[in-house]
Amino acid sequence: MLAAEAPRWIVVLGAVAAGFGSGVLSALLGIGGAVITTPVVRLLGGSPIEAVGSTVPAIVPGAISGAIRYAREGMVEWRLALTLGFTGSGFAVLGAWTSDVVEGRLLMVMTAGVMLWAGLSVVLKLRSDRGGRAPADEPATRSSADVALPFLAVAGAVAGFVAGLLGVGGGIVLVPVLTSLLHVPMRRAVASSLVAVAIFQVPALITHMWLGHVNWAIALPLMVGVIPGAQVGAHLTVAATDRTIRILFGVLIVVLAIIYGATELRGLVSG
Repeated sequence: MLAAEAPRWIVVLGAVAAGFGSGVLSALLGIGGAVITTPVVRLLGGSPIEAVGSTVPAIVPGAISGAIRYAREGMVEWRLALTLGFTGSGFAVLGAWTSDVVEGRLLMVMTAGVMLWAGLSVVLKLRSDRGGRAPADEPATRSSADVALPFLAVAGAVAGFVAGLLGVGGGIVLVPVLTSLLHVPMRRAVASSLVAVAIFQVPALITHMWLGHVNWAIALPLMVGVIPGAQVGAHLTVAATDRTIRILFGVLIVVLAIIYGATELRGLVSG
């Protein structure tokens, strides 16, 4: 484990850098950034369950910071965001409790699987898009008032449970759902997802802390880097085209999922 061999300052700097990258990814793509921080926590010496719990403290401030920026730009679909966030809260707690009884490396492989699904769903949708561009102020092609509450409740529940179980932001589920099924423009999906994530990650964090899943020696430096990273990511998203964000999201997540999943699966099989 790197944390057991490297000087403490290297571990701290590595965690801060990962937190910054997590914040950028969170605000840029609407996901919690755990696709960066979970592998880094493992690299820095955290156990699999610590890799789940220690990412959550960095997700919360990053999501809140990014959501505030998007709200100021008028990009949040509030009915979607609040319904998803509050319905996901209870299931985020359930997911966190479930993570306590599942084998740690299996959780890591599951995380890679969710990452791969999210990335591929966006990449495949690009093939069916025509033009692929959306102005920053484009409203959702389907009014949020037309979306049935039961559908939103189910989507929020799934995203919340996955967030609590795997220590991911939940946006890794919500962004593909909002863009593919509800046809919400990518930037509005990112903004609305971050609001939902900011809501249901709070009870998830409390539960992981209660269960002792958080390694604060790694989690605190992650938190230091995530807020400035979220501001940079939100700025880039406001200025970028919809297609550019989709391509970046899909390709990056697929590559990370394959590398990380192969590593953890090898450890699960050999262990």
